[in-house]
Amino acid sequence: MEITWLGHGTFQFRLETGAVFVMDPWIDGNPSYPKGHEFSRVDAILITHGHFDHIHDAIPLAKRFTPPVVAIYETCLWLASKGVANICPMNKGGSQTVAGATVTMTHAVHSCGIQDGDQIVYGGEACGYVLRFPDGRSLYFAGDTSVFSDMALIEHLYHPELAILPVGDLFTMGPREAALACTLLQPKKVIPMHFGTFPALTGRPDRLGIDVWTLQPGQPVIW
Repeated sequence: MEITWLGHGTFQFRLETGAVFVMDPWIDGNPSYPKGHEFSRVDAILITHGHFDHIHDAIPLAKRFTPPVVAIYETCLWLASKGVANICPMNKGGSQTVAGATVTMTHAVHSCGIQDGDQIVYGGEACGYVLRFPDGRSLYFAGDTSVFSDMALIEHLYHPELAILPVGDLFTMGPREAALACTLLQPKKVIPMHFGTFPALTGRPDRLGIDVWTLQPGQPVIW
């Protein structure tokens, strides 16, 4: 599988089948988004919560490619109200098959208000995802969260070999908390995200005290 970090909390996963998953799409206005990156196909969009830096470009991408759009129930209803046709609502603990992968929604410790004009509307709760692939491997995409003890249950149930975790602090967990999350999850590899986008996000991967797989925006890696 090819993994491309698109800056902040946005990722592109290209499966062996060619199917493309986009996680938390934020393109327009994302200072870390790699210049020149274009989407030629999108087979699934997964959204962890409704903050602008995770949902901003979900609507235009969904209207352009009409892929399944996975989010918690309330966020999906809001997207449908904006003209997104192919919503796949779910809730924590549930699973569904999307574009060749089994997607399970997990807990996250974060908020989920959606900026809609000059109003903040209820978007359900923030979440994370475990993606399980036909080759038997699984990936945990935490979304925005702090560490929480039930990450041990995620390890017990799904044994993710790869964990993608926020480390920037202030709006998510910082390096100290992320290091504990790694202890609970026991992945073979850890990719840090949600750091360095703004000066206020002071957490850095090298402060975790463990070996992490730090990506560069726009540069694909193979997992």
